[in-house]
Amino acid sequence: MKLPLKTSFAAMEAKAVDRLPSGEGWQFEPKWDGFRCVAFRDGDEVDLRSKSGQPLARYFPEIVRGLLAAKGGATQFVLDGEIVVPVAGELSFDFLLQRIHPAASRAEKLARETPACFIVFDLLVDERGNDVSVLPLRERRRKLDRFFKKALARNAHFQLSPCTEDRSVAQEWLNGRIGTDGVVAKRIDEPYHGGDRLAMQKIKRMRTADCVVGGFRYASKGKLVGSLLLGLYDDDGLLHHCGFTSSFTEAERAPVTAIVEKLMRSTGKGTGFSGRAPGPSRWSTERTGEWVPLPPVLVCEVQYDHWSDQRFRHGTKLLRWRPDKAPRQCTFDQVLGKRLKRRSSNGKTRGATAA
Repeated sequence: MKLPLKTSFAAMEAKAVDRLPSGEGWQFEPKWDGFRCVAFRDGDEVDLRSKSGQPLARYFPEIVRGLLAAKGGATQFVLDGEIVVPVAGELSFDFLLQRIHPAASRAEKLARETPACFIVFDLLVDERGNDVSVLPLRERRRKLDRFFKKALARNAHFQLSPCTEDRSVAQEWLNGRIGTDGVVAKRIDEPYHGGDRLAMQKIKRMRTADCVVGGFRYASKGKLVGSLLLGLYDDDGLLHHCGFTSSFTEAERAPVTAIVEKLMRSTGKGTGFSGRAPGPSRWSTERTGEWVPLPPVLVCEVQYDHWSDQRFRHGTKLLRWRPDKAPRQCTFDQVLGKRLKRRSSNGKTRGATAA
């Protein structure tokens, strides 16, 4: 069945679960931290669509050119994958966000300075324009492996996502740190379920870190704390702002406020952060744009899901206070863990990690 470019494929969604599924019949892949993208090529036309169906092609001209340069006679195909921006060996979500800019000249400049990579993990239409989305994932993956090797393997802007049916390997990915924020599990005997969550699960990696509370912001209304500002020490002994936590229930907010205000009364306003300081809150009003510095003596343990660009990318969850922990022990070493080494091809793991 020949499919024209205008045919739409809604991206397959994933159901969030707490742990890796057990039993047979699952394929596991890293959950990449980027922009989900369905890529269409039909002759000289290329279109990139986000998970919500928004156009992305104008923001990633290097990906468009790479798809047009596909080898092996691949001129009509549809791929599912993730657009990421590697910077200094890590995937940078901040640099990725910079790509969403209205000026074509700016997009081209960023494409040269910090080129994006399209990590491919599914084939929906093959190089001859045949719809393969109706096939089980096991067959689609074999076709994708062959397609990628023939059409895109020599293009630096494309990488093939690794996959495995070995749950122990997937658990290593979940425990390790390879520029991802979890693992995706897909039913190997199911076709591509565009737009629904029938055949895919996602397991996000949740990690903890001990941080120094270098300051706080009051809530926009009332006299209670809205968020605690978190810091970590570098090798030079400088305390850098690295994120925030605001995950307090209404019942918890008053005790948190009492703790920081008691610290202020006993010590006065502190110096806050000796390194990188907080910027304006993304939700800032006239009041919440300001923050109150504290002496670097209060330590708390927080739970986080992703770390990039020297900070927690999302808000963290306050777990507990750590009076037993010395503030200077709260260093970047906690979050700069070991990178998962590339595994040799042994029939269990295929593809390559993004560099």
